[in-house]
Amino acid sequence: MTTQYHDHVLSDAALAQLFNDARSYNDWLDKPVSDEQLHAIWDLMKMAPTSANMQPVRIVWVKSEDAKAKLVDCVSDGNKDKVAAAPVTAVIGYDIDFHEELPWLFPHTDAKSWFDGDEAGRKEGAFRNSSLQGAYLMLAARAVGLDCGPMSGFDGDAVTAAFFADEPRHRVNFICSIGYGDPDSIFPRSPRPEFGLFNRIV
Repeated sequence: MTTQYHDHVLSDAALAQLFNDARSYNDWLDKPVSDEQLHAIWDLMKMAPTSANMQPVRIVWVKSEDAKAKLVDCVSDGNKDKVAAAPVTAVIGYDIDFHEELPWLFPHTDAKSWFDGDEAGRKEGAFRNSSLQGAYLMLAARAVGLDCGPMSGFDGDAVTAAFFADEPRHRVNFICSIGYGDPDSIFPRSPRPEFGLFNRIV
């Protein structure tokens, strides 16, 4: 079956849901997020591009009360209530040895050999591409009707030890709470720059 591609822009409603009206939430409504919704997020985000389809992201979806308590212990004081109240918080990590999966993820050529013996290059590639995948995760969550609250206020070594202890080559990148945002928890949107301030077309 041939996929049909169309040259069109998303509707204003879709752009609002993904970007223009979407916000980063600080508190959450008491409404659960299902495992099926988390699978739906993954099934969307995995389709977005990474370099050589390397797929370095490794995600721990923190849902249980015990797991939340472990994560709360790792985050800054200002983020503790956010994590505790969220239905789910994604610990978005990356695998330094992602290249071991390239023979099946990128079978067109011997991409694994590009990274053999170059741990510094793998760390750079894994961090960059898992950051992309974390952004895709947020867009995917919004696309399936959920809200996000990304955070970088945490002890990275503590989060890595708490959630990737069985995978010594994995590291945390950032964390992102997911659920149904409480509109009372956000303040007016901060300014956004016009194109000419931070862009050049050359």
